[in-house]
Amino acid sequence: MAHPEFSCSVSVRHLPEQSDPQTHQYAFAYTVTIRNTGDVTAQLIARHWIVADASDHIEEVRGLAVVGHQPLLKPGEHFEYTSWTRIATPHGTMRGTFMCMTEDAQPFDAPVPEFGLTLASALH
Repeated sequence: MAHPEFSCSVSVRHLPEQSDPQTHQYAFAYTVTIRNTGDVTAQLIARHWIVADASDHIEEVRGLAVVGHQPLLKPGEHFEYTSWTRIATPHGTMRGTFMCMTEDAQPFDAPVPEFGLTLASALH
């Protein structure tokens, strides 16, 4: 039986030019790499992100596609994109799920493990 699976990894960087600590705005860019680690061709259809700041304010973001794309990935192929988010504290977390579909319309989820949104200076 076919085994659909996407694995996801993320790297994060602070965006000081988009941040304003005086108004509690901290911006972070995140680059997501989605790799088809299964044995069937499949497509990323939609996303669901859960963004939390240090004050436990939660924001959920849902939508079709990622940066305007619904990449179709053959086994072993990958797709990378960069987006950004803004939170009200110098650190927070993000996690999510990509809703995916095989070529024969079998749905599956690709989880994105929680990752930190952190200002280097906020760690001390």
